[in-house]
Amino acid sequence: MNAVISFMRRREVRRSATIALVWALMFSGSSAIAQARSLTMALASEPSSLDPLFSRTQNNMQTAENMFERLIEQDENLRIRPGLAVSWRAVDPLTWEFHLRPNVRFSDGSPMTADDVAYSLRRARSVPNSPAPFSGAVANIQRIEIVDPLTLRILTKTPSPAFVEQIGLVYIVSRHATAGHASEDYRLPAVAVGTGPYRLARWIPGDRLELVRNDYYWGKRPDFDTCTIRFMSNDAARLSALLSGSVSLIDNVPPVTIDRLRRERNVTLFSGPSARLIYLALDSSRDASPFVTAANGASVARNPLRDVRVRQAISKMIDRDAITQHLLNGAGLPAAQIVPPGMGGHDPQLRPDRYDPAGARRLLAEAGYPEGFGLTIHSSNDRFASDGDLGQALGQMLARGGITVNDVVTRPYNVYAGAAARRSYSAFIFSFGNTTSDSAIGLTNVLASYSREAGTGAFNRTRYSNPTLDRLLREAAATFDPARREQLLQNAAQAGFGDYGIVPLYFPADYWAARDGVIFHPNKAERTSLLFIETRHD
Repeated sequence: MNAVISFMRRREVRRSATIALVWALMFSGSSAIAQARSLTMALASEPSSLDPLFSRTQNNMQTAENMFERLIEQDENLRIRPGLAVSWRAVDPLTWEFHLRPNVRFSDGSPMTADDVAYSLRRARSVPNSPAPFSGAVANIQRIEIVDPLTLRILTKTPSPAFVEQIGLVYIVSRHATAGHASEDYRLPAVAVGTGPYRLARWIPGDRLELVRNDYYWGKRPDFDTCTIRFMSNDAARLSALLSGSVSLIDNVPPVTIDRLRRERNVTLFSGPSARLIYLALDSSRDASPFVTAANGASVARNPLRDVRVRQAISKMIDRDAITQHLLNGAGLPAAQIVPPGMGGHDPQLRPDRYDPAGARRLLAEAGYPEGFGLTIHSSNDRFASDGDLGQALGQMLARGGITVNDVVTRPYNVYAGAAARRSYSAFIFSFGNTTSDSAIGLTNVLASYSREAGTGAFNRTRYSNPTLDRLLREAAATFDPARREQLLQNAAQAGFGDYGIVPLYFPADYWAARDGVIFHPNKAERTSLLFIETRHD
């Protein structure tokens, strides 16, 4: 393990040297807020599309919610509250009635009605080429009935006590502005029409997104008249922009810089616990996997990742404490399941595997791989703090555990996510941000068997399948008794994580940095949107 820690420290030294150079070159610069109501910020990851129903990934959703809204909204702790729907009720176990907020207009001035809501929910069922579809959120809809312009009833296929939270994830778009348009057309302001506090002015992919205040917004006037979101995947570039004053807020603050930023007079740090699980996905469903070889590089007759003993061995090769303490500078909590303590469905009996490379080698031998096998690890390099470095650290750990790591490949997230959805990898780092109050949606999307018809497994990029887990999730979804539902979700977690459907790594602690009187409100959804930003009013 000393070699792994040494590797991490070398990475920290190199990154610290880069950051030190930035500090040496930067002095107090011109304010990023030239006027009191303008904001420029820099984000690590840009959206793959401005279509709010294209992908449920965090980089897309944090962009979408500036311009589009949902039937329900959530506060910083994921508690639900009225959004475009002011009230809802279960008429019977299979029927939900929603009353919409009156006098809501889209950014082009047209009224928002129940017809737009019904259109959006139907469209969410199937958006072409989506890497992370909304289909699971609407899979239980049997029929939608429009009662009047501000009332609709939704009939479900099965009783669903969590139905409101599920469809509450779906962004509402304007039917008249978007009908007939493909996702790529949402780059046009005339198509990207929502009811949110801002509207699209211009998007230059790979560079920036420009937003302006929506004059028709029904809610509180936003703090900014204009906002420019610059996309900077490089950590040092984002930090440089903040220190120079060319931007007033950055996300994904590298953990290695936290102590120094605390001492910077013109910078304020904001942090909060995350409900996002960082995990290692393993291709356990295919007999042949594209990046699995024999230890000598030759082809293998059978994919070793299909064996649960191999997946368990890989988990035992990973030193989660070393990752959270050395790579993340303490900004993480080792994980054993999909939700952290305090959220519904968390099972206290599930604990992170102890780092045990010797035990891992014994498991590999029992599975028929005493000499190990070859594996390539893939990761994003701009999705969350230190994701590229995490891939390198895992490569070191797996090599010490008896696996020949052929390569570690990192890519920008907007390219990486699509390839993962197409099942292009064998072992790859991903994450799931829990956006509801319990584990049901996470388990249903990440570990449940993939089914387009049932709307399950939308993020199951390895096509892992576990009939016991599927059955328990179906029972939980139809259970109105809170205690029984909690037990079923815990049992489902035991079934999936006991079988190492994915290998959980950690829950990160998130950091943002701001200057010029900008205040950021951390949220468990981890989204860096204008909904959580304000200016200090003296």
